[in-house]
Amino acid sequence: MQVLLILGLSSFLLSLVFTPFVGNLFRRLGLVDHPDSARKLHAHPIPNMGGIPIVLAYLASFAVLILVGKFKSLHVDASLAMRIAPGAAVIFITGLLDDRLRLSPWKKLAAQVFAAGSVFIAGVHVGGIAYHQLPSWLSLPVTLVWLVACTNAFNLIDGVDGLAAGLGLVATATTLVASLIQRNFGLSIATAPLVGALLGFLRYNFNPASIYLGDSGSLTIGFILGCYGIIWSDKSATLFGMTAPLMALGIPILEVCLSIARRFLRRQPIFGADRGHIHHRLLDRGFSTRRVALVLYGICGIGAVFSLFQSVAADEYALAIIILFCGMTWLGVRNLGYAEFGQVRRIILGGGFRRILNAQLSLRTFRDSLSTAKTQQECWEILRQTCVQFGFSEIHWWVGEEVYREVAGEHRTDCQWMLQIPLGCDDHVELCRSPGSELQPLDIGAFAEALHGSLASRTWHAAPRAARAIAVGQLQQSLVTSDGSH
Repeated sequence: MQVLLILGLSSFLLSLVFTPFVGNLFRRLGLVDHPDSARKLHAHPIPNMGGIPIVLAYLASFAVLILVGKFKSLHVDASLAMRIAPGAAVIFITGLLDDRLRLSPWKKLAAQVFAAGSVFIAGVHVGGIAYHQLPSWLSLPVTLVWLVACTNAFNLIDGVDGLAAGLGLVATATTLVASLIQRNFGLSIATAPLVGALLGFLRYNFNPASIYLGDSGSLTIGFILGCYGIIWSDKSATLFGMTAPLMALGIPILEVCLSIARRFLRRQPIFGADRGHIHHRLLDRGFSTRRVALVLYGICGIGAVFSLFQSVAADEYALAIIILFCGMTWLGVRNLGYAEFGQVRRIILGGGFRRILNAQLSLRTFRDSLSTAKTQQECWEILRQTCVQFGFSEIHWWVGEEVYREVAGEHRTDCQWMLQIPLGCDDHVELCRSPGSELQPLDIGAFAEALHGSLASRTWHAAPRAARAIAVGQLQQSLVTSDGSH
C-alpha cells in the first residue's frame, strides 16, 4: 500500500507541475490547436499534446519510487508495466505525429495493430472466455480487436473539455480497486500512477480547458486501459470475466459501436468525422459543456460500480447484473434519439424490411426481363406491368412513331408528381403518381438507370417531331382539363 501511495501521490503532484509548464511552452512555440468554426469551437488556440505531461508524470513517479526505495526496503513488481511499455510507446509516438502531421486513418490503424501485437507477444492477451481457453489463432485476433477498439474509443469520446480524461480517470480508478480486490499487486502498481497523472491533468483539462489531451493522450490512455482490462479479466473468477472491464469502459466502447453502426447505415466512411457522437447529442439538447462531462462521468461511474459487483458476484448474479446493464444501455441509446437506429427498428418491427426486399427483388426481375425482351411490344408489357406493381398511376412511352399509354385502375391524370426518363432522340418515358396511389418502397435512381439502360440502346426509330409534338400536346391538355393545373 505504501508503494501505491508513493506512486499515486507523486504522479499527481508531478502532473500538476508538468501540465501547465508543457502547455505554456507549446503556446510559446505555436504548437496549438486552432479553432475552425466547424467542429473545433474553442475561442482561442489551445495546446493539444496533453499526453506528454501525463506520460512524463507517469514515468517520473517510478523514478521517485526508486529514490525513496534507496532509504526504505520496498518490494516493487513493475513487470506488467514493462510488458506494456513498448506497445504504449508506439501508440504515444503515433499520437504525437498525428497531433502535428495529421496521419491518415490507415497509418494510425497499422500502428495500433503493431502495438497490440507487441503486447500480445509480451504475454498480455485475452486467454479465455467463460472458463474456456482460447487457442492462439483465436486469441490473437480477439486481443487485437479489443485493444484497437479501446485505443480508438477514447479518441472518439474526446470532444468536450475534460471528458476523455475524466472517463479515463474513472475507468483507471475502477481497475485499481478491482486489482486490490483480486490482490493483483502488479496491476495495482501499473494503475496507481495513471490515476494520479490523470487527476492532476484534469485540473487543467476540465472546462474551460487550458490544454487538450490530443491524440497523444487519448490514444495512449485507451491503449493502456485496454491492456489493464485484459489483465483484470484474466484474474477474474467469474464466468463473465471479460464483461467487467467492458462495463468499466462502457461509454467509450459504446461510442465506438455507435459510430461504426451509424456510419455504416448512412454509407459514410468509418474513419470520417461527424457531429453524431454521444456528447454532441447532449450538446444539441441544450446541455452545457460542463454538464455533458459531469453527466457522462456519472454514467461511467454507474458502469464502474456494475463492473466491480459483476467481477466478484456468483455467476447467476453476474448474469443478472449484465442483463440490467444492457437494458439501461439500450434505454440510454434510445433516449439519445439517433434517427438511424429508429428507422432500422421501424423497418424491422413494422414489416418494412420485407417490403424493401420485395421491391429490390422486383427491380432485379424488371431489369432482367427488359434485357431479354426482343420486341417493342414485349418491352411495353413488361414496363406496364412493373410500373403498375410499383404504384405508378399512369405511364406514357414515346418510342418511334408510337405512343403507349396506361392508366392504372380508376386513377385519372391528376398527377401529384411526374418522373421523365429520356431514352435518346425524342424517345422518353413519363411516369405519374396520383394522390390516391400507393407507391411501393423503391430506389428511384436504380429504377431509372435500369429502364434507361435497357431501352436507350434499342434501335427503334424516332417519330417525326410534328407527330410527337401533337401527342405531347394532347397529354398536356388532358392533364389540364382533369384538375385545372399541370
